[in-house]
Amino acid sequence: MRLGIDWGGTKIEIIALSDAGDELFRQRVDTPKGDYDGCLAAVKALVDAAEQATGQTGTLGLGIPGSLSPKTGLVKNANSTWMNGKPLDRDLEEVLGRPVRIQNDANCLAVSEATDGAGAGAHVVHAIIVGTGCGSGIAIDGKAHLGANGIGGEWGAITVPWMTQQEFPGPDSWIGHKGVIDRWCSGTGFQLDYKERTGNLLKGHEIIALKRSGDPAANAVYDAYVSRLARSLAMSANLLDPDVFVLGGGMSNIDELYEDLAPAMLPFIFSDTFETPIRKAVHGDSSGVRGAAWLWG
Repeated sequence: MRLGIDWGGTKIEIIALSDAGDELFRQRVDTPKGDYDGCLAAVKALVDAAEQATGQTGTLGLGIPGSLSPKTGLVKNANSTWMNGKPLDRDLEEVLGRPVRIQNDANCLAVSEATDGAGAGAHVVHAIIVGTGCGSGIAIDGKAHLGANGIGGEWGAITVPWMTQQEFPGPDSWIGHKGVIDRWCSGTGFQLDYKERTGNLLKGHEIIALKRSGDPAANAVYDAYVSRLARSLAMSANLLDPDVFVLGGGMSNIDELYEDLAPAMLPFIFSDTFETPIRKAVHGDSSGVRGAAWLWG
């Protein structure tokens, strides 16, 4: 049995998979925000619940909104900032009494979708999380591409390319740079853009409902979002030229994106042709947690 945990900013979720990839157990709890020890305890409780429910023990993979530094072994670049600087793998191994494998959550999405999802069989999969934050992971032949410094796929930390005069320099972000993809192309950024234009803070699905009813402000926010995400994907296409883009996270559930993104990318693609598919993650919200389980594949 393989256990996978997706440790996100709002929830921590566990899944238990059989060797064939069948789901045996799944449960989620709210993330104890700002409480590192509380998060460790939540992970242990989820592992105990999964193993008690299945009567089996399992290997454990963990997806986090950051990564382990290959130099120090400490968490870095996590937007759940209370994790940064912590020896998470060592702390979890002490709490659980077993080895763990930890990857960036977007890498877990990429591995999951390259294994048995929207990118199955593809050589290079660029998987994008468009949720509370916006990051990405790259899977090559089904394995996460970490890079020499452990920052492979850290696309969300880059400034949105081909910025217009009206956009420049862009809003501040937790990363420390203005106008980054994580700030503008996340679901959070989508909501904040609407708030800045209207003064109202709505949830993403509420803004999309307004857009579909013809609301001008919601349509303007959506068009800006498509343009920024399309430019960001075009940059990846020009650099990496993946076989497939896969979108996960809450914003990936907006069906219109799959019609609107490719045409918006074309003016920025350095080629006379662009036929790379942009697909929704087959496993939806479960992609990250499944990918974490497959770290022991």
